[in-house]
Amino acid sequence: MRDTTGKTTTTTTTSSSRAVNSSRDPGSGKVNLATHEGLFVLQPDASWLQVGPTVDFMGFAISGPSVFYASGHPAEGVDLPAPVGLVKSTDAGRTWSVQSLGGRSDFHALTASSRGVMGFDGALKVTSDGKTWAQGGLTAEPRCLASAPDGSRVLATTSQGVLSSIDGGGTWAPLASAPPLVLTAWADSKTVVGLTTDGGLAVSADAGDSWKTSPAKLVSGQAVSASRDEAGALEILVVTDTAVLQSGDNGATFTDPKS
Repeated sequence: MRDTTGKTTTTTTTSSSRAVNSSRDPGSGKVNLATHEGLFVLQPDASWLQVGPTVDFMGFAISGPSVFYASGHPAEGVDLPAPVGLVKSTDAGRTWSVQSLGGRSDFHALTASSRGVMGFDGALKVTSDGKTWAQGGLTAEPRCLASAPDGSRVLATTSQGVLSSIDGGGTWAPLASAPPLVLTAWADSKTVVGLTTDGGLAVSADAGDSWKTSPAKLVSGQAVSASRDEAGALEILVVTDTAVLQSGDNGATFTDPKS
């Protein structure tokens, strides 16, 4: 197992147009922005602190408090294989260790749950331990993979529409109830959100069986995530090509996120 540490620097701006994921770490409560230039964490003064080594992240997922999985390409001088395969951090992105497929796989869609990790690198791969992989049954290339926290359902947004798996990625079927989504994410085992092809925000409270769409129109959405705070309130984060936005009212309004 290879570990890497990186120089941590502070930056006042970062390009959201180069983002692949923005999620709140349930451990620190901080908003993390994974980009093609590395991982950044939102600070109280609205600046972004770069954490860990510079990696061109292609896939990124938070699976628990301070536990992150990722894939992508290391910057020059970073002690990781190219591509990195599947890497894991247990310290909120400060250091990363190669789990498997280093130098072989570059997952452009990646999701994690209590059951394990699922990624697409030209084919769907599924692992329960980060080491041993099985082939999944998804044939359409996903723009986004999103697993419920308990792994009970996984959604894939594809050119064929939204596909659903309830057997850990083995078989897939169209989710007829879903609006046309380009991105989707789970807040809990029942609440799932998605960004529609026309920039609307859709929310389901029954694991995708029915949806309500807000009138919001978000241009150039790059990533979406959802979580619940200690009081149970739903927070949705959306990354556009110009900003990271936060909604606490199912997409009716958006503001700058709080650290």
